Amino acid sequence: MKDDIKISGLAHQDTIHDSAIKHVTGRADYTDDLAEPHGLLHAYLGLSKCAHGRIASMDLDAVRTAPGVIGVLIASDLPGVNDVSPAGHKDDPVFAEGEVKFWGQPIFAVIAETRDQARRAAAKAEIDYEALPHALDPIAAKDAGMGYVTDPLTLRRGDAAKGLAASPHRLKGRMGIGGQDHFYLEGQIAMAVPGEDEDVVINVSTQHPSEVQHMVAHVLGVPSASVVVNVRRMGGGFGGKETQMNLFACVAAVAAKRWNRAVKIRPDRDDDMSATGKRHDFVVDYEVGYGDDGKILAVDGDWYARCGFSADLSGPVTDRALFHADNAYYYPDVRVSSHPMRTNTVSNTAFRGFGGPQGVIVAERMIEEIAYALGRDPLEIRRANLYENGQLTPYHQEVKDQILPRIFDELEASSDYAARRQAVLDWNAKGGVIRKGIALTPVKFGISFTATHFNQAGALLHVYSDGSIQLNHGGTEMGQGLNTKVAQVVAEAFQCDLSRIKITRTTTEKVPNTSATAASSGSDLNGMAALDAAEQIKARLVEFVAERWQAPRDEISFVPGHIRAGGRDIPWTEVIGAAYAARIHLSAAGFYKTPDIHWDRATGRGRPFYYFAYGAAVAEVSVDTLSGEYIIDRADVLHDVGRSLNPAIDKGQVEGAFVQGTGWLTTEELWWNEKGELKTHAPSTYKIPLASDRPRIFNVKLADWSENAERTIKRSKAVGEPPFMLGISVFEAINMAVASMADYREPARIDAPATPERVLMAVERLKR
Repeated sequence: MKDDIKISGLAHQDTIHDSAIKHVTGRADYTDDLAEPHGLLHAYLGLSKCAHGRIASMDLDAVRTAPGVIGVLIASDLPGVNDVSPAGHKDDPVFAEGEVKFWGQPIFAVIAETRDQARRAAAKAEIDYEALPHALDPIAAKDAGMGYVTDPLTLRRGDAAKGLAASPHRLKGRMGIGGQDHFYLEGQIAMAVPGEDEDVVINVSTQHPSEVQHMVAHVLGVPSASVVVNVRRMGGGFGGKETQMNLFACVAAVAAKRWNRAVKIRPDRDDDMSATGKRHDFVVDYEVGYGDDGKILAVDGDWYARCGFSADLSGPVTDRALFHADNAYYYPDVRVSSHPMRTNTVSNTAFRGFGGPQGVIVAERMIEEIAYALGRDPLEIRRANLYENGQLTPYHQEVKDQILPRIFDELEASSDYAARRQAVLDWNAKGGVIRKGIALTPVKFGISFTATHFNQAGALLHVYSDGSIQLNHGGTEMGQGLNTKVAQVVAEAFQCDLSRIKITRTTTEKVPNTSATAASSGSDLNGMAALDAAEQIKARLVEFVAERWQAPRDEISFVPGHIRAGGRDIPWTEVIGAAYAARIHLSAAGFYKTPDIHWDRATGRGRPFYYFAYGAAVAEVSVDTLSGEYIIDRADVLHDVGRSLNPAIDKGQVEGAFVQGTGWLTTEELWWNEKGELKTHAPSTYKIPLASDRPRIFNVKLADWSENAERTIKRSKAVGEPPFMLGISVFEAINMAVASMADYREPARIDAPATPERVLMAVERLKR
């Protein structure tokens, strides 16, 4: 018997990321590292310098005659359609034509022998604009009657107006919630290589290869089958490469086919940040009714979003903000509405959480307001309002896997929350410059694409005659460990060592019609598709082994490094070699679609999420009330990932999400001047968290007792997006520290992000 053979990389094990060593040694190939074809050309975009205006004149002669320039592309040069709208709105042109609608909008592209030549030539354009009125933020857009970029949504359950009228206590407020730049280490980039006939191959940094394929075909005016899109890995995505790369891939492809030479396009960070969308910022008006016990009775709210000049993904993003407007709390009567406002800014797009964080933070603001009004610990109010199993969300989905009470109990005990909160209160009671705050906040996050048809995935699995395995699936690797997790699923299915599995690049040549790697669904969807492929091959092998070695089928099993047939263990390589010789098909295309989900947007009802992921965090901060600066003294996190596929990778995802969520709410501020020019467009003006900004003490644990009640891949849960919202605990702790300036008589009501300037202004306001 061979059961004692140790094999590495099975599911549920701490397994090193498949590219970890390549990452730290610089041997990981990104798009810009690929061998450049002979005769490679470089493209660069010419961007508008007007927030809204008609193009009165455009002289590109100096551009065309600049050194090294091969040619220039404008809208009329596109052989197909001048549109890269991801949702079919047809409002997102490759190049502006006649009118510009935001500062930084692409108008033309220069094609030159070198990137430096293309970049310098683009700056030589002479364009005059006839300025038109512009609106930059959602409230200004509302007041100016700019309208919506897409249809709004309202979710209702019960009667919010009656519930508010009957409530013993009511409060209302407005909260500003800032946006966020993706600031991936690898910016937007694409390299297109022309082929014969209509063919073109594109290497691109994208979360959505199939969408790039369709968009390029659309702009070229060719069938999708003529376009191949390859992605080995990305240097970060966070949603910024779900739709925003479409334009870059299309420009490279059009230029490549026009001049029959390979073309690469890679913008500078400044232009990347100016021309590509960000997390949606919101202004939210809310009203809440509650009882003497702090229980919420009714909620009414309006979410106004800065969507930009076109729809992009603003519809589903603003929908998801409403889906998470309740966070972990039951609202007996509720009405929440989205207002996706058209603005003269870059079109905002997907970002980790996809609108969910902008809903969750308002729920936490309402909890905080109730707690201060009643003079209670916000944690008490949070506990009082947690969902109970059987209750319905505002979109009428039943909550039936609520585990937050246990998470609260364990985290409150392990973090010593009660004693530390009292110590914070005692510290602040002494007065002084440094004030402290502490907060424990939860997250309940729905997992699935709300567009039901995106909840599908494919995989292609080959077992070669020497026993090695090649794995391809429709997901994309952006550092999150997706490829490693899916390979672990296959390794466990075959009971083989992970080293036997070769993970290949994602390509539309192997798996068609894939969904974006987004919505935290990468492992759920692609893991199940790969498992389906493995099970098909296993079934064929069982039939073969039963016949070849004369063993009953019910006595054939896969054991470490072998297949057991009755009492005999046959080495994996021997079985595969024999199966090949016997002409057994050793390849399979797997497929998976998420079951039991449905959503009717017209009625605002359904089951858009297959399950919920939960978590909670305790954060403690110290705030300098003379400067508004602060440090995170300690953070404790307990997060639910079900039965983890890879605890080490999942823990890293939780840590990274917490820090990125904290950055969104503290230091990352987007600022446009009155002309509509984004001024925070580089590391010099836009501050992401540094290593020194992380919590001084950072304790992160997975709820290892949790197991998904639904039949997900190995009973795991998604991990990419849910822990992002745990950074709200830092924001709430800062608010508590500032509120101490007025002895907690009222909340600080700081808008996000809580920059030192905003903190200082809140301190000064409360001191009065």
